[in-house]
Amino acid sequence: MFPYLETLRGDRNGDYESLKGRRWDVVIDNATNNRKWIETAAEALKDSVEQFIFVSSRSAYSDVSRVPMTADAPTWTFETAGVPIDQDRLPYGLGKAEMERIAQRIMPGRTTILRPGLIIGPGDETDRFTYWPVRIDRGGEVLAPGDGTDPIQIIDVRDFTDFTVKLAEDATLGEFNCVGPRTPRPLAELLYGIRAVTTTETSFTWVPREFLARHGVRPYQEMPVWRPPVDGSQGFARFDLTPEVEAGLTFRSLADTATATLEYHYSRPTERQQNFRSGLSPDRETEVLSAWHAQNG
Repeated sequence: MFPYLETLRGDRNGDYESLKGRRWDVVIDNATNNRKWIETAAEALKDSVEQFIFVSSRSAYSDVSRVPMTADAPTWTFETAGVPIDQDRLPYGLGKAEMERIAQRIMPGRTTILRPGLIIGPGDETDRFTYWPVRIDRGGEVLAPGDGTDPIQIIDVRDFTDFTVKLAEDATLGEFNCVGPRTPRPLAELLYGIRAVTTTETSFTWVPREFLARHGVRPYQEMPVWRPPVDGSQGFARFDLTPEVEAGLTFRSLADTATATLEYHYSRPTERQQNFRSGLSPDRETEVLSAWHAQNG
């Protein structure tokens, strides 16, 4: 990928021989939900690095009911998650929180913890944001959840990368939330903003969350990026990003993100373009819209 850079080979399950006797200013660890990986990496590098950046997740928070959310909010523990301490495979949020603690224990005073929300933009293969630009670009009547006022905070992968590099360059330690924009964006603003970069005729039909729930349409899965601020989720997309902005977090325009996402999507193989991993299928969307119109005339 970067032929001019030195490549060191190893195995995160235990082979760190290639790292011995070396020193680095910073390590960025993208490990997923694997406690062994973070522990063995931190132990192998604890005498060799000045800063250890661990990519955690917004899911590490055990309570997202507070408004606004800040980095000192409680994270999952075995007790709060109701999980035995010797359980091998952990729920995602608990796993991330536990890995944060492992890194901080092994490298006290040298860790930077990043808690991104939904990472979007070019290169995303989950389609958890891509669904919206592509669906809107297809045109016609689009099923939109709620009333358009629910807050959204997500992050373009390029903004997240830039912020990570900035923290490394400045040797900034601490815990940081990585979402945007700074002021939560209402869902209607998100969808209309995406429509502004397309040329098709599109209309939105806003359907209440209660109706969607009765018809089995789940937030965040069938309706990507949308999580209503109810039932303990009031702060899920209401983060106070003052410390992050002061540390260098920036936010590119929605138009940039939507355009780049569409360009990436249309560069994918045709079969992949036609098989989304998130959102409603065209038939399912039509079914729910028909039920809504039948009820409301």
